[in-house]
Amino acid sequence: MHWMNPVVIRSALPGDEAAWRQLWRGYCGFYKVTIPDEVTARTWSRILNPDSSVLCMVAEVDGQVYGFANCVVHENTWEALPVCYLEDLYVLPSARGRGIATALLDWLRNAMRAEGWARVYWMTQQGNETARRLYDRFAEPDDFVRYTLRPR
Repeated sequence: MHWMNPVVIRSALPGDEAAWRQLWRGYCGFYKVTIPDEVTARTWSRILNPDSSVLCMVAEVDGQVYGFANCVVHENTWEALPVCYLEDLYVLPSARGRGIATALLDWLRNAMRAEGWARVYWMTQQGNETARRLYDRFAEPDDFVRYTLRPR
């Protein structure tokens, strides 16, 4: 099932804050994490800052934002070109199955080529079968295991 009107992928704008925050709450709820308000505010300000390496694309249909992709473009040690880490991808549950996440990933694939990124990469939880079915259409999962070291 797809939208009658096209999904428009564009950079987040200051007027998208309320929609982005609603999506962000849903995303954090899905992963059962609580992000402090000051971190959320800082993330939003980094999204709007053209000098930041954080970018956010929103998916809009008929003027309403239904999904987002938060990314970090960064240098790396394995390629001469920068890479794009797709850190967060979320679509409102009521709008799923209509091509929004696909449109966001297609946009990133095209941006990779246009911007000269060496690659776009992302992670998801192993048991997130719905997302993995979509992701498998774009790329093969690798065999890396993530470790997280935090200060104690």
